[in-house]
Order: sequence, then structure tokens, then C-alpha cells
Amino acid sequence: MSATYSAHPNLNRAVLQLALPTIAQSFFHTLFYLVDRAMLGHYSTDALAAFRLTSPLLWCISGLLSAFSIGSVALVGRAVGAGDRTLATATVRASLVFALGVGIAASGVSWLGLDRMLALFPGVTPEVYDAANHFLKIILFALPFDLLATTAAAMLQAAGNSRTPFVVAGIANLVNLGIDYLLIYGRGGFPELGVAGAAIGSAIAMIFNAGWLLWVLSRQQGVLSFVDQGKALVWSAAERLALSRVMRVAFPTLGERVCRSIGYLGFTAIISSLGSTAMATHEALLGLEAICFLSADGFGIAVAAIVAQRLGAGKPEEAMRGVFAGMTMAIALLGCFALLFLAVPGGLLRIFTQDDQILAIGIPCLAIAALAQPFMATSLVLEQALRGAGATRSAFVIATLGWFVIRLIATSSFVWVLGWGLAGVWLGSTCDWLIRAFLLLVVLRRGKWQKAIV
Repeated sequence: MSATYSAHPNLNRAVLQLALPTIAQSFFHTLFYLVDRAMLGHYSTDALAAFRLTSPLLWCISGLLSAFSIGSVALVGRAVGAGDRTLATATVRASLVFALGVGIAASGVSWLGLDRMLALFPGVTPEVYDAANHFLKIILFALPFDLLATTAAAMLQAAGNSRTPFVVAGIANLVNLGIDYLLIYGRGGFPELGVAGAAIGSAIAMIFNAGWLLWVLSRQQGVLSFVDQGKALVWSAAERLALSRVMRVAFPTLGERVCRSIGYLGFTAIISSLGSTAMATHEALLGLEAICFLSADGFGIAVAAIVAQRLGAGKPEEAMRGVFAGMTMAIALLGCFALLFLAVPGGLLRIFTQDDQILAIGIPCLAIAALAQPFMATSLVLEQALRGAGATRSAFVIATLGWFVIRLIATSSFVWVLGWGLAGVWLGSTCDWLIRAFLLLVVLRRGKWQKAIV
């Protein structure tokens, strides 16, 4: 890379200050579901099966809806960078109102289509089906609050405040843990509710998370607020214009998330064709790679905030330096994880399983995963940088190309034509990350993203 874009020490510090709490927050969100899974696993096999049934459905719904927060990140970051409090306030108001409306609509539609969604998983027992149905009905009630919390946290991060979402997420985890313990097992005089208890714990934690973050955004003295001159509930031309600008950035990301969900289903279908042992091995490998993914994505979110703020302040060169600072740190960190994958693959996989057959299949795949880490780090950071700049169409095109043209075709060829098994799956995903990283670097060096209209 050109020395022109070498990172300034202050930018390095800014990236780290934003990235570390964001990474920790991402781990808290993962822990949120791991706690439910662990407690239900100790409660009963049917309860755990019901939870596993609901997880991919909730992942798809939440992933699609969170796309709308990307537009808020780009516009809030620009407003904060330009010192335009009026635009920042209008964006916060518009984004929160829209998040609430979309959350309610999505919750209602999902509720009405619940039986059809669960029908995607034939062969489950009536007990598992009923438990999953009950779990989803409770969680869907809290879905609007979850989307409000996601949007509020994203805007605070875009304004440079990543500590508050991190702290709130940590406390919400404790709330979920406490309620799970009381309601799943019926401790302390509370009724034993099993799966429903886990759902209630998650729902209350989501509402708590949203309430605290909204309280933070209500403080007029804060960097970011939906209160201006003592007024909170205002809907004027400024809010309508802000919403249209948010949507212009968000819709390509929504398209990207739809394609990702479809591509992921196809990718999973290829893996499932290899049998239950391959699926179990893949799950163990994903558990290890998730640490890498969340770390790189945390740097990406930090870079997105810095890019949006620097472009808003009219400093595109600093935005570019921020991108390279975040990308370099992410590559270095994931490079360390890659060395660990190569040095002690068996020891790492034994965290998840003691099955010799899974270990034999998984160790070569972990070596392939190690090769992918620098490219995954580059891709995740640069995708977030483009989103922070508002250049979401470029990110959409490259991500869609990566899923459908590269990952699915490469993986199906390696698995079904060449017969390379699960190693072919991980080679296919590595090809995706490699080519995606190259294309994103080309887009970055051209510099058109610095002039994206938000």
C-alpha cells in the first residue's frame, strides 16, 4: 500500500478505542444465545432441539432488519463529523421511528406466518414443534425493541460512543442469565417454564437493552440525542428528508442481506449433503472461526464510524488512513488466530468435541481456515468501510458476487465434482474471501466511495 495512506497514531488509537468495546459487545450478543442454549441443554433434549430450531429463523429475521441501521450509521457519522447537530437529531428521530414501525410490522407478519416458517423443518416431534412455537411467539413480541436497540447502538457507535452499547449489552446479559435461571428451572419460588422461561428472559433483556439506550439518546447534553430544545416528539420536513437519505443507503444493504441469507441456505444444503458427522464438524469449526469473524467485524464497525465522521468533516484522506489502520489491525489479530489454528488444531477442536472422527475431518479444515483469515479480515473491514461511506451499492454487488458466483459454485464443484468433502467446503469459502478482498481493495483504491452521496 502506498505510504500516503499510512495510519496516524491518533487514528490507530481512535480505531482501537471504538473497536475493542464493539468486539466485546459482539461477544456479549453471542453469549446471550449461548446462555440460553446451555441452560436449555441442561433442562431437556426437547428444549434444546426447540431452541436450535428457532435460532436460524431469528438469525435471518434479525439480520434482514438490522440492514436498515446501516443508513443511520452513514448519516449520523457524517452529521457528527460536520458538527451538524440538527441533522444528527433529525436522523436519530427518523431512524428510531422507522425502526419501531418496521419492527412492529415484521413481528406481526412473522407471527401470522409462524406455522409456515416452522414447516421449513419437517420431521420434528410435536413436543419440539410446540416448544419452538411458544418460544418464537414470546420473542417476536420483543422484536421491535430489539430492532430499536440495534439501531440506537449503531448510531451511538457511529457518533464515536461504543462504550455505552458495550456496557448495556453486558448488563442485559446478566438480566437474561438471572431470569433464565429463575424461570427455566423454577428457582426461588418462580414457576418452572422451560423453553418459555428462556424466551421471557431474552425478551425482558431485549426490552431492558432498548430502554437504556433510548434513555441515553434522550439526554439533551449528549453528543447524540433525539431531544432538541426540549422537544422529543417532532416529525417535520427535516425528519422526512433524513429518513429518505437513510433509506437510500440502507436498501442496497437489505438486498445484500437477502442474498446472503439465500446463499447461506444453499451453502448449508451442500454441507448437509455430506452427512451428520460433517455437519457436526462444521459446527465445531464455526465455533472457532466465530471469534475471528466477530473480531474483524468489530474493527469494521469502528472503521465505518471513522469513515463516516471524516467524510462528514471533509477529510477524505483521513478516512482512507482510518480504513488502512483498521484493516492492518484486523489482519494482524486474525493472523495470530491463524497461527493458533495451525499450531494446536486438535486442542482447539477438543473444546467442542472428543469424537476422533470429527477431529480427523476437522484438523485439515482448520488449516484451510487459517489461510482464509487475512482475506476475511480485509473483506469484513472494507465492506463496513464502504457502508460507513454510504457506498452500499458497491458492497452489495461484491457480496452478492461472492456468495452466488464464487462461494456456491466453488464449493459445489469441490464437494460434488472433485469429492473433497468438508475440506472442499472450507476451500470454497476461502476462495470467496480471497476474491472478495481483492475486489474490495480495487474499489477502495479507486476512491469513488469517498464521494458517495448520503
